[in-house]
Amino acid sequence: MVFERGVDVLLLAIALYFLLACMVGWLLFFPAGRTLAMGALGRLEARLAAWLASLARWRLPAMRAASATAAPLRAATHHVGRHYLLWLAGLALLAVPPALVFMTGGRSMLDGYAVSTREANPQVAALLHGEQLAPPAALPPDVFTTAEVVQERPMLQSASRNWDLLDAEFTQRLLLVFKIMKEQHGYEMAILEGYRSPERQDALARMGGHVTNARAGQSWHQHGLAADCAFLRNGKLVISEKDPWAMRGYELYGQVAESVGLTWGGRWKMMDFGHTELRVPGVMQRERRGAREAG
Repeated sequence: MVFERGVDVLLLAIALYFLLACMVGWLLFFPAGRTLAMGALGRLEARLAAWLASLARWRLPAMRAASATAAPLRAATHHVGRHYLLWLAGLALLAVPPALVFMTGGRSMLDGYAVSTREANPQVAALLHGEQLAPPAALPPDVFTTAEVVQERPMLQSASRNWDLLDAEFTQRLLLVFKIMKEQHGYEMAILEGYRSPERQDALARMGGHVTNARAGQSWHQHGLAADCAFLRNGKLVISEKDPWAMRGYELYGQVAESVGLTWGGRWKMMDFGHTELRVPGVMQRERRGAREAG
């Protein structure tokens, strides 16, 4: 419903701007248009003068006031008639900003947190309504504490990798990505972090923009609708983007994730190749309303 109202407002703004452009063009390039406009102004002035004269016959004070009012009006009308091109240009300039606001306006959000309009692959979407995939077995804790992993992902040891805390639909889509990556591309995948508490989100944000720009309430992780993933090679976790094999895997991972309707962080300004999320309309708006009410 919100999307439909937004489309209606956009179409109305375009129509009004088109009508204004046609009117301005008509007055600028067609003498007949200018003549008609000036004639209409003249008739309006004559009617106003006649009305004021009629009123003056009944009340002298009113006539004096009307005469004092009519003089500036005549002067203003004469000025507009002489400089109508400047007036039309000014009106056009005043009309452009509101039209642009209507056409391009939207809620300001952090990069990567707007609702996605990407369509899922129809064949993959059909699979999502069939087989229910089960999460893989948990990996040994020491897999996430190697020197490479700690360097690439600080605080990963304390991250949650509990599939039960993730949204059910997101879980199935992500597990399908894992299955396709292994069966079709030969990449075994592992989840690094799924659900993230608001406290942990703020702690990561305090580490700087190279870790995350999102604070509590600004990440899909808080709703179980996002996960960070990487690859397993010979039983070891491979995260680094400097590894050509891993980088090729991230490219494939992004393609597969988008084909099942997920949003891939590799397309963001601050690229996050291992991140995917399922953007559910209304979730972030409820989060903001709750924050305002609590405040």
